[in-house]
Amino acid sequence: MKFVLIDKVVALDSGREIKAVKSVSLAEEYLADHFPAFPVLPGVFLLQGLIESASWLVREHQDFAHSMILLEQARNVKYKSFAAPGMQIQYHVQAKDIDTNVSSFSGVGTCGAETIVEARFGLRHFNLADRNPRLAMVDGQIVEQMKRRWGLLYS
Repeated sequence: MKFVLIDKVVALDSGREIKAVKSVSLAEEYLADHFPAFPVLPGVFLLQGLIESASWLVREHQDFAHSMILLEQARNVKYKSFAAPGMQIQYHVQAKDIDTNVSSFSGVGTCGAETIVEARFGLRHFNLADRNPRLAMVDGQIVEQMKRRWGLLYS
């Protein structure tokens, strides 16, 4: 399964910061198991919302130069509260540094005035063809798919 953990990019300062939102819905299938009597967004998904937001900041700033953007490291991750169905999470991610193949960020997720997650983290970005030139076509397909999704997230 592939989860998309942001619904909309609401503000962008290219290469510097991004603000995105995620509305938590009871219809999201993983909530049936996490937890049936007290459904909340899993903590790792809260962190992934920050990572996805930062990934879009990298893609936009580098003109979609890489097909792959992955978490390299996460530090000082703090979960402070829960995100339950009906809540909207606002993610605010600031870039500390965006280089060619690595980047670092700090981010916070809030619901209203309450902070629910905060972290410092780094990403690694690359193309599959960097290691196997035969995968250049796959890189191109992934980049085109990400460009289409970006058009839906930030319009």
